[in-house]
Amino acid sequence: MKKTFIPFLLALVLLLAPACLIAPSQTDTPTPPAAQPTSSPTLALEDEQTRLTVCMGQEPNSLYPFGELNTAARNVLSAINDGPIDTVSYEYLPVILTQLPSFENGDAQIIRSAVNNGDPVVDSQGNLTTLQTGLRVRPAGCTSDDCAITYDGASPLQMDQMIVTFRLRPGLTWSDGTPLTAEDSLYAFELHRQANINSYLINRTQAYEAADEQTLQWFGIAGFTDPTYFLNIWQPAPRHAWSEFPADQLPKVDISSRTPLSWGPFAIKEWTPGESILLEKNPYYYRIRDGFPRVDTVLIRFIPDPNLALSELIAGRCDLIDPTINLEDHVGLLQEMQTAGQAQMFVTTGMSMEWLGLGVVPASYENGYDIQKDRQDIFGDQYTRQAIAYCLDRETITANVLYGLTGIPTSYLPSNHPAFDSNIQVVPFDPEIGISLLEQAGWLDTDNDPSTPRRAINTQNVAYNTPLILKYQTTSTAQRRQVAAIIERSLSECGIGLDVEFLPPNDLYAPGPGGPLFGRQFDLAQYALGAEGIEPPCNWFNSAGIPTEENSWAGANITGFRNDEYDTACLLAQSSQQKDAAQLASYRQTQIILAEELPAIPLYSRLRIAAASPPVCGLDLDPTASLLANIEAYGIGETCQN
Repeated sequence: MKKTFIPFLLALVLLLAPACLIAPSQTDTPTPPAAQPTSSPTLALEDEQTRLTVCMGQEPNSLYPFGELNTAARNVLSAINDGPIDTVSYEYLPVILTQLPSFENGDAQIIRSAVNNGDPVVDSQGNLTTLQTGLRVRPAGCTSDDCAITYDGASPLQMDQMIVTFRLRPGLTWSDGTPLTAEDSLYAFELHRQANINSYLINRTQAYEAADEQTLQWFGIAGFTDPTYFLNIWQPAPRHAWSEFPADQLPKVDISSRTPLSWGPFAIKEWTPGESILLEKNPYYYRIRDGFPRVDTVLIRFIPDPNLALSELIAGRCDLIDPTINLEDHVGLLQEMQTAGQAQMFVTTGMSMEWLGLGVVPASYENGYDIQKDRQDIFGDQYTRQAIAYCLDRETITANVLYGLTGIPTSYLPSNHPAFDSNIQVVPFDPEIGISLLEQAGWLDTDNDPSTPRRAINTQNVAYNTPLILKYQTTSTAQRRQVAAIIERSLSECGIGLDVEFLPPNDLYAPGPGGPLFGRQFDLAQYALGAEGIEPPCNWFNSAGIPTEENSWAGANITGFRNDEYDTACLLAQSSQQKDAAQLASYRQTQIILAEELPAIPLYSRLRIAAASPPVCGLDLDPTASLLANIEAYGIGETCQN
């Protein structure tokens, strides 16, 4: 089930290894890879059937929809199931629902609910607890701490309770011909509850019920006003096919983990381990009368090597290359092939972004800063942080390393996100401004030699004559080596020296307290952050996300940045209703604070690249969805005329 964004510490690790991008200004354009002999897929297909062959960089680890899935598994499931709710261009779209629940259409409402001592409630700070004397809560109608009260244990109390109604499309059918009903969603809820999956929402659910075969209702715990209430439907699971197995066996048995029934455009026909998965058209798909899907079968091949995948594309044995095959080092080649009419290239960016983190508050400062023992407080002065931003040549990075396919970000959100603040200006590469800011912070050129690092002369909390030399740590991929070289060159123009260190991912991302990032013992670090879902991840930089000994060194805010106004705005945004004026204002406030304080500087959005052979049509690479989420609309050759 899709749900509100939850910050994952592991997002740092999962996005660690971008493939290299070879800038055309630095090397010759790669030559097309030669087609290599390959064995034909063992899955036999009827000649009269239309087939689309998709090459993916991974094999699914499982197709049990409620397990811990890799990207390939999620992609395949998006091809065989449709919804219940999709994301399209940072918006939510109902698929197997007649409409998305809202207060405007009456399918979402807030009622006044009486609560008593011992009842489960959500307190004024959003914590799940039980009602007891002395607990601070928000009575019915109260939406902020200004009107919160302390419960006296005796007075009658009513609190807000959310009720959300979900209406399934009529005529939905599993791929074995069995009707899909509300009972299948209730069964999925039961499986989640037994396996303790998505416990945050499960624990805040008072009841989840079927009003009839097509109608479900979700009841929240009193005091829980969920801003993404419209997502609180559980993805259906086929009770009639799975209920004979205990819940703890479902992740392992073939009927649920390798050949699960589907309700979408395709059904799984065969999975050949290590080689491919064959999908066939689902005759019970609810859009079948509209001509979808366009092709009869989809063959998904597993090819981790991008060079081999491109060879197979050229040879006609791949019609579509999925972004799970990293094509970033072949952008120049793909552009040439597209110009020559030999291939189609599709590029987008999403919620994944590359950052330059500043070690604002190292872990050693937790017990107080000691100028004699601790790393110098280089980043404590805001002018210094701003100067680094002006001295970063991000224009050259995006132009040469990323082929101009992405712009310079100003926020933790992409520019086409609904909550993005377009009023924040890009900090340009301007060494003159950077030098001026450094001098205001007390970093001076004492030897009149711009090629040597500046020194701290009257810099607050920095020992006199400390040279401005920073350790720069990241992984050793070719792309990051290119970026580091550009950053080192541009910072030197401002008198900032770099000591560049390329580390193996396991070393850079080692857990705290020993790891440089999660142990918060670095000067500058280049890393990636990604979000699951499309909710703005403001908690990348809130205080609760700082890795510390108390939270077992977990959290994305490795810079140690703390700002009460930021924390308040982020919390308010995440607890406000979707697209409410207060929510948008709060998200924009977090972006303004981050742009001013600069604990980390966004370098560029990560690219997602797909490629297709010329006969493929209808392809859509959405920034917020799997490439296969719209596979029913893809055609090849004559099927494009349908």
